Amino acid sequence: MSLLPARVDVVVVGAGVAGLAAARHLHAKSFSVAVLEAQDDVGGRVRTDVVEGFRLDRGFQILLTSYPELRRQVDLDALDVHAFDPGALVMYRNRSYVVGDPFRAPRTFVSTLRAPIGTPLDKMRIALLRSRTLRGDARELLSGSDLPTIVALRRAGFSQKVINRFFRPLFGGIQLDPSLTTSRRMFDIIFRSLSAGESGIPRLGMGALPRQMADRLPGLVHLNTRVANVEGRAVTTADGRRIECRAVIVAAELPAARSLVSLPERASRRAGAVYFAATRAPTAEKLVVLDGSGKGPVLNAAVLSNVAPSYAPAGQHLVVAAMPDVVEGDLESMARDQMRTWWGSQVDAWRHLRTYRIEHAGVEQRPPFSPKRNLAFGNGVFVCGDHRDTGSLQGAMFSGRRCGELVAGALA
Repeated sequence: MSLLPARVDVVVVGAGVAGLAAARHLHAKSFSVAVLEAQDDVGGRVRTDVVEGFRLDRGFQILLTSYPELRRQVDLDALDVHAFDPGALVMYRNRSYVVGDPFRAPRTFVSTLRAPIGTPLDKMRIALLRSRTLRGDARELLSGSDLPTIVALRRAGFSQKVINRFFRPLFGGIQLDPSLTTSRRMFDIIFRSLSAGESGIPRLGMGALPRQMADRLPGLVHLNTRVANVEGRAVTTADGRRIECRAVIVAAELPAARSLVSLPERASRRAGAVYFAATRAPTAEKLVVLDGSGKGPVLNAAVLSNVAPSYAPAGQHLVVAAMPDVVEGDLESMARDQMRTWWGSQVDAWRHLRTYRIEHAGVEQRPPFSPKRNLAFGNGVFVCGDHRDTGSLQGAMFSGRRCGELVAGALA
């Protein structure tokens, strides 16, 4: 049982990236802080499990290095981020097609031009979309006119073919929204982030990111400490311990936060992920693999050991199949059946490592969507997390820092 202080300036409930960002800001300003985490490690939804020597992120997660908050709060060099090649490998009718970003990978120009993901006009419009989203301040994209992503794509002239074969498996996977009903504002932000920087995975897994943040809070994070009640300027843990404080920051994911603070209900995005061990990689590409049919249930996949060899033991490979909005049924069989149409009978020999069924992988962000929701709830209670900003790692970290700044100002 961790030794909790009887009183601190601020109690932070939750050691996910939002809570850690808030705590780090307050600690740097010389406030006394205690971070209480119900789980056995930091990170919240950003965790990595080691299974038989393989590194399994809890859900298929990718780090977008262009996120401003990452560069502000994390030492990316120390994380040793291994980058995917820009673009994707689209699987369509038993064949694979490399669809690259010709601006960053000119060698992919011809293969991208020939790939049957859409018309030549579609590909020209993708280049125009890239130019539009990269132009100016990113914050402007969050204040533009808002529509469901699929409506915005159709109005921009994209064909149903390119929507099904490219946008749905890529962005439906990233935003856990196969229907593409998420706000076009968030779509624009993600498209910009993909175009402006690298997509990668840390050498030791996504869980290395929150662990690095927590390492800068020595002795302040208390694991296996569930909070049962937030009352005014005090919190009570599930085993009856009480900590008095000047402010409380509830930094839990939305369903858990709602059990402690009165917050509006918002629908959750769900996600399934299945991990397999293979003795031979089904492709040598360091690309995200997209389901060109757009039907799923596996919308995208990756051979993670091609990108970061540290994700698998020597001589073996790690394959992840991502299944947005699919958490029920035999996910392993569904993933094998679909990937067998891509890579044939070798899939049958793969060893199943683990299946993740994530009931709350994030919140819906339907139009009209506005980030920067209220963080102050009166009587010294504050709330942060990706549900108070954009539903992304950037949003979680920025919300946490913003909340830390707000609390520091209130206590000064």
